[in-house]
Amino acid sequence: MANPHPVRVIAVTGGKGGVGKTNVAVNLGMAMAHSGKKVLLLDADLGLANIDVMLGLHPQANLHHVITGERTLEEIIVDGPGDLKIIPASSGIKDMADLDPQTHAGLIQAFSELSQDVDVLIVDTAAGISDAVTTFTRAAQEVVVVVCDEPASITDAYAIIKLMSREHGVYRFRILANRAESPQHGREIYTKIAKVTDRFLDVALDYMGYVPEDDYLRKSVKKQRAVFEAFPRSKSAQAFANLADKANKWPMPMSAAGHLEFFVERLIQPINNQNVEAV
Repeated sequence: MANPHPVRVIAVTGGKGGVGKTNVAVNLGMAMAHSGKKVLLLDADLGLANIDVMLGLHPQANLHHVITGERTLEEIIVDGPGDLKIIPASSGIKDMADLDPQTHAGLIQAFSELSQDVDVLIVDTAAGISDAVTTFTRAAQEVVVVVCDEPASITDAYAIIKLMSREHGVYRFRILANRAESPQHGREIYTKIAKVTDRFLDVALDYMGYVPEDDYLRKSVKKQRAVFEAFPRSKSAQAFANLADKANKWPMPMSAAGHLEFFVERLIQPINNQNVEAV
């Protein structure tokens, strides 16, 4: 691909399961695609995939087939709703949940070989703080931590922020309050975690916004559809549209960081071209 443009890579994580992380990743991806971006959504819960289930998709191949050499990354991409492209993972295959670091690195490097035109890659990480979660999160430029107003959610979000900052050199995190009862409640959820990180960690938190408690979100899950598509006028769908607008305005990185990143060649090549032109 000649002179490909940089790709914005957003990891959506949360520390624990049940905070609505996958719902956020899917609907944020759909909202960004609706705004005109070419969005690729990676199900990075390698052993317990759920994006395909959430959207009622039945992919013929997944990341397991890429790792075994049966398929290329390009070959397993499926069309989701609303112009969303999806890279499905496998479900119920224990080996996929226990991949070694070299295999994770190989998967990340494979993204630089994609010929598809992509503006945004959204990575839906697994729950917890496994090697896969930290590797994929570290390889993104933006880390969105989904938090809801539960002690376990706050504690686990703090744990992932602490691990990523102290062990992996990630210092900026964007906090998204999920299932908030009001704009004020969303801010309160953010403040709870910010107070702890300000006291004990050297990190920069940014309040991304909130997704409201919404019956339409639950209805869409039962329908196996994204709320952004199924109920576009709902409070939660409007919230995702606002979050997508914010994410579209985040500055693009000018260079790759010092560790393995998705689409690293697409970050470096435009910079090299600028240097050549300057000479």
